[in-house]
Amino acid sequence: MKQDSQAYGMRRIVAAGMMGISLLFPAASWGETLADALVGAYNNSGLLDQNRAVLRAADEDVGIAKSALKPVVQWTGGITQNFNRSVSGGSSVVTAGTRTDTDSLTTTANLIASLLVYDFGATRYGVEASKETVLAARQTLISVEQQILLRAVDAYMSVIQSQQFVALRENNVRLLTQELRAARDRFEVGEVTRTDVALAEAQLAQARSGLAGAQGDLISAKAYFKIAVGREPGNLSAPPSLPGISNINTAKALAVRSHPDILAVQHQVAAAELLIRRSAAAMEPQVSVQGSLGVTDTFDSQSSTRSASVGLQMSQTIFQGGALSAGVRKSRAQRDAQRGNLHVVVKDVERAVSDAYAGLAAARAQIEASRRQVSAARIAFQGVREEAALGARTTLDVLDAEQSLLDAQSSSVTAQTQIYVAAYSVLQATGQLTARNLNLPVQVYDPAAYYNLVKDSPAKLSKEGKQLDRVLRALQKD
Repeated sequence: MKQDSQAYGMRRIVAAGMMGISLLFPAASWGETLADALVGAYNNSGLLDQNRAVLRAADEDVGIAKSALKPVVQWTGGITQNFNRSVSGGSSVVTAGTRTDTDSLTTTANLIASLLVYDFGATRYGVEASKETVLAARQTLISVEQQILLRAVDAYMSVIQSQQFVALRENNVRLLTQELRAARDRFEVGEVTRTDVALAEAQLAQARSGLAGAQGDLISAKAYFKIAVGREPGNLSAPPSLPGISNINTAKALAVRSHPDILAVQHQVAAAELLIRRSAAAMEPQVSVQGSLGVTDTFDSQSSTRSASVGLQMSQTIFQGGALSAGVRKSRAQRDAQRGNLHVVVKDVERAVSDAYAGLAAARAQIEASRRQVSAARIAFQGVREEAALGARTTLDVLDAEQSLLDAQSSSVTAQTQIYVAAYSVLQATGQLTARNLNLPVQVYDPAAYYNLVKDSPAKLSKEGKQLDRVLRALQKD
């Protein structure tokens, strides 16, 4: 009778445990997918918006630099009131002096134009340097995009992991509640001692504490998801198959060729080289054409003046306290710094690829080990159950075996979620974690569209300027 009662209680425990294991791999159902989360992160990221604005500011620098090669037209105007009082003394007592008042109101207007003709390429070097800076900013934007998408993957998998932990803990509480009920029933008929009941009560209290912690972690994971994706998580679907991963040597070669961090620094080095040339050219003469047209009119008078001039002007700074030479040396030092930074970034990218592949290999090994651990823990649990039914094991042994199974299942959940983060980390390390490469259903931001509108610094009232105003209104940035 004692063995039958224990066997019945243990069968209920095993059934509940098997139900908990099934929660680790729920049946596929329609819900929010990982791709949906990535789309949300791409469309809702404030960090992406910020860096797109930074890129547009860099685009404007090209137009500003080019404007130095275009005519500069200015006008000036003024109005002047003159007050003149003159008194001349008389030659004798009889002859009185005279007083003369000559007030006048004069207006002037001038139109002045100038055009840089030749400056030994200083301005053009500045334009080319600005273009290289734009290209560097574009690569920085891609790097930020990768960070945003990887964070979305991490947030998505964190919610799934937390949900599965909660499911495991809930099942653990149900299982231990049944074990406590069975222990109390057996205590009533004298099959176990009060110690067995107390052990079951303590284990149940610990399980409830673990459930509360898992529920708190789930709330935190959902908050992280909202920050990363821009909305609350819905009914998340199981993640898709892992992305295709090449071997590590191919990945390193690809990363060195195309990683946005490396490409950004390469453009910064090119910009620094051009700035050296600009600094050197700034020490050479400049040639410009200047013209002016002026009008001066005096009210209450027939007096007026019309003037015009045009000329060729040459200038060169001979001495400026050594500032120009210092500028050249500074530009060279900045170029050397960028070259050193390029060397560092290349090594960092190669190391990041190695670390990502190591993390992926570790995650795969952990999955295999956790599967074996779950299988072994399940067999051990069933064996302890059978031995307890025969009186060879105590209630504590059963509770310990159940805890070992729970730990193994938790490790399996962690491994299943970490491998996805590791796989997408490999894509980021090689520079391939972008909306375009992932074929996300989004309108991919075109960094060249705004550049093409502003590269020639269109005037506000021109056709191009009005088109640019419409774009700015659409961006809600004007």
